[in-house]
Amino acid sequence: MNQYQESSKKHVKVIDLISDTVTKPDIHMRKAMFEAEVGDDGYQEDPTVCLLEEKSSKLFGKEAALFVPSGLMGNLVAMMAHIKDQRGCEVIVGDKSHILLWEQSGAAQFAGLQMREVRNLADGSFDLSELSEKCRPTNPYDYESYTSLICVENTHNYLGGVVVPLEWLDQLGKFVKEKNIPLHMDGARIFNAAVHLGVPVSRIAEHCDSVTFCLSKGLGAPIGAVLLGNKIFIEKCRRIRKSLGGSMRQAGIVAAAGVYALDNCVERLAMDHKHAKKIANAIHQMASPDVAVNPEKVDTNIIIVKLNDKKIKSPEFYDMLLKVNKEADDIPNEINLTSVRISYLYKGCVRFVLHKDISEEDVDMAIKKIKYVIEKIISSD
Repeated sequence: MNQYQESSKKHVKVIDLISDTVTKPDIHMRKAMFEAEVGDDGYQEDPTVCLLEEKSSKLFGKEAALFVPSGLMGNLVAMMAHIKDQRGCEVIVGDKSHILLWEQSGAAQFAGLQMREVRNLADGSFDLSELSEKCRPTNPYDYESYTSLICVENTHNYLGGVVVPLEWLDQLGKFVKEKNIPLHMDGARIFNAAVHLGVPVSRIAEHCDSVTFCLSKGLGAPIGAVLLGNKIFIEKCRRIRKSLGGSMRQAGIVAAAGVYALDNCVERLAMDHKHAKKIANAIHQMASPDVAVNPEKVDTNIIIVKLNDKKIKSPEFYDMLLKVNKEADDIPNEINLTSVRISYLYKGCVRFVLHKDISEEDVDMAIKKIKYVIEKIISSD
């Protein structure tokens, strides 16, 4: 007898697909945190932080690394370090990038930087001709700004976790070298990209002067990100991190979770990708004109579902998946007592994100609830 067959105990099962940031450290990660050797990272004396930074730099093939509280801070610190003390510069970003849309214009607030947009293509790349047009001349007129940095995102969140093609990254690397413009990668989920492609992260970040990756997303750590680059760059970043309030003391307690994640939680990302594909296929097989997804576009752990806004709006779809009714006897408990939590990004679009705390059973239960909701939408015609 499972939890749904016992009528006297109507437990609600919440399947949280709002983000891969909702994961909780497992017992092994908690043990690593409990046993972490610590020191004062403000003086660069925390051995576990040093271990995390050393391990990260080796994985990425970069000279040095810096542990920061969040990926957002990692991106901001990188942008500030790349401007070479010249406020008023431009940073070129994709028009659907996380840096542009969801980082509160921190580059403008704290660094006096202006974002200049280039159109993101469906695979997360840019048209290099358009990119070239957006770059300022090497010696601009007095009334022009300088182009201080180009940023790329991989995997690409807004576009559904797509993996940016390696061939294009190679072309971009040649482009920035010719232009003498540094390249930063927002690699919050770069390990998802590496698992999908079957290559090391160092290959993906090969042409990048700096890269940030998150420990607190698919890797499952409770906090933190790592910023990488050459030694001189990272020393500058360390000073900037201090000015932003990001320098920590006995940070080895949380850095230990990052070390554990890098050692134990990378290969298992393939399971999240498998689960995402399974849900995407189930939705696609419903063949609904109002709720649609292309499984071929699901590379990693994120699913973007497009809705017919004239029939069902994103907040309504969200509420239908979340809703439970313990008193309803005409709906199977395994559907009615399952609450699926997702996010809606914009008009006509919702997002599902798979992660380590979602089991195969959770996926199957979520699919039943999703199918039930889609059937209700279809039957409302």
